[in-house]
Amino acid sequence: MSSPSKKISLNGAKEIFDFFREYREPLFYVSTSTYNVLAAEQWIGGLSFINTLDSFDGHHPRIFTAVPPPGVTPQGIAGACNYLLAQPSVADRVRLTGPGAGVLFLMFDERTEALAHGLGLNIAHPPAKLRQHLDSKITTTRLATRAGISSVPNVLAHVDSYRTLREVASELGPDLVVQLPMGDSGATTFFISSETDYQPHADEIAASPEVKVMKRIRCRQTTIEGCVTRHGTLAGPLMTELVGFPELTPYPGGWCGNEMFAANASTLISQDVRRQAGRAVVAMGEQLREQGYWGAFGLDFLLDQDSGTLYLGEMNPRITGASPLTNQAAHDRNQPPLLLFHLLEWLGIDFSFDIEEYNQRWIEAAPAPNWSQLIIDNVRDESKTMTTVPPSGIWHMQPDGGLRFSRRGFRVQDVADESEALFMRTIDAGHTTVQGSCLGRLTLRGRLIGDDYCLTPRAAAWIRGFRQIFDSAAKASGA
Repeated sequence: MSSPSKKISLNGAKEIFDFFREYREPLFYVSTSTYNVLAAEQWIGGLSFINTLDSFDGHHPRIFTAVPPPGVTPQGIAGACNYLLAQPSVADRVRLTGPGAGVLFLMFDERTEALAHGLGLNIAHPPAKLRQHLDSKITTTRLATRAGISSVPNVLAHVDSYRTLREVASELGPDLVVQLPMGDSGATTFFISSETDYQPHADEIAASPEVKVMKRIRCRQTTIEGCVTRHGTLAGPLMTELVGFPELTPYPGGWCGNEMFAANASTLISQDVRRQAGRAVVAMGEQLREQGYWGAFGLDFLLDQDSGTLYLGEMNPRITGASPLTNQAAHDRNQPPLLLFHLLEWLGIDFSFDIEEYNQRWIEAAPAPNWSQLIIDNVRDESKTMTTVPPSGIWHMQPDGGLRFSRRGFRVQDVADESEALFMRTIDAGHTTVQGSCLGRLTLRGRLIGDDYCLTPRAAAWIRGFRQIFDSAAKASGA
């Protein structure tokens, strides 16, 4: 960890906010886009961004881009970070700030660490090797058991054939879910009821020393974020997750959005469920502390529709895709976002803060603005090159359901009402999109799904509108 030369101790929310607003030491967020720390520059004075995507077309004052040329596609977010840190233009940008700047990542690996250290950057996260160990769904399941957190009935085993699968899962029923230890859940979660279901994934499953085999349940997905600090673990608000909607993602288990709402806005999440999730965050936080981990993490839960039981699904030892909404919820209530507590741990700055009260406010889920997000992927099994791209900023839905660009905007708060959305494009003109590629992300006020877990007409209209815009801006590639 890094620390200021002068000993500092902060007392309460106001002093924490004031410290970071006045914080002028350079801190970079290096990733494909700004999305996971969207608008954090409002409350972190020294924060700027180094990205592979020019999402805001040069209008955002704190974004520096090193866009890969057409035909160069870094593999994954960690690969994009490695590409960026190896670029001479990025090295020049970092050197302008002088030695000792901090750097935040979403995903990174040991090569990223080496490149960052070579540029004199201080990484504001626990080591990549520890994060990778904790990212395993096998490790998460074992830590949850140790913490007293329930998981869906499961077995952890090596599976080399369909016959083996049925033997090890004999007590889990005919309908199974198999998860590989690592990788995006949308692409590494397999729903298996027969050998026909199993065969397309047989090689991937057999190649893993262990997989997680679960009983298939009828469930709703939820997520929550936390932050491990020296004074305890903070927990954010529990959100619903949109998973597997074919209008948004080609993957049956693919994450494609979130909703955050007050207790009086829906019966989908009871206060007892919120309480269980909050307790699980604190319990897992203590397990992470014992592993040497500090800072931000997220837990995904499965809420059994038949029994009402809340089960742990998986853990993400990092800032997550839900972070923009978690941070916005804190901002709405004049509370420090979890990212600030993450940075306090990295800086080694002591603080006094009522963590229990902070956690309790999200369990109570008192009336507050409802926020949602949609992740729009290419769902078609075809490659297309983007000839033009829609601008990022505030879009308006007209009475007839048509969409029009309204104005430039970078912040969630720029969304005035439910007729508007903040759109952030995640692909540039000239680049090719394939099935599963993310095209853009929408942040909106209000709900996206009803308690029946079906898209609202408004959500469907936003999706349909952007599909039409992207379809008209693309041409078939290599077909």
